[in-house]
Amino acid sequence: MPDPTDLKILSLLSSDARLSARAISSKLGLSTATVIKRTTNLEKQGFIKGYSALIDYDALGYQMQVIIQVRVAHGKEEFIEKKLMKENAITAVYDVTGDFDLLIIARFKSRQSLNNYVKRLQTFEFVERTQTLLILNTFKEKPLEDLT
Repeated sequence: MPDPTDLKILSLLSSDARLSARAISSKLGLSTATVIKRTTNLEKQGFIKGYSALIDYDALGYQMQVIIQVRVAHGKEEFIEKKLMKENAITAVYDVTGDFDLLIIARFKSRQSLNNYVKRLQTFEFVERTQTLLILNTFKEKPLEDLT
């Protein structure tokens, strides 16, 4: 488990993955070599899975973000999850509790592309039912920054 210093490094990287080891060392009062060593260890231990940029999908024309809830035939969740992970429009797939088995977050450029996708999804073997929720506004969407 990461110690408090590791958690501070993770918090800083969570808010800005482009921070250099030198910038992190300056903020935390550590040597650059120590930050590099700790970051490398965090990567090796699997606490850091990768680095990414926050993309403005609306600016790229993907203005329709939806949540699609999916009910799957009993015992076939893993089969559908693997199939969904190959879909380009999908940004996240969650195994959930409640009336549905899976929750999908996806983005589309148009109502027609959303319509086509949902109709195709409903033809997947073992998909029993879907419910689509259109996200009208996003008020908060960011990683956890204070991990301490």
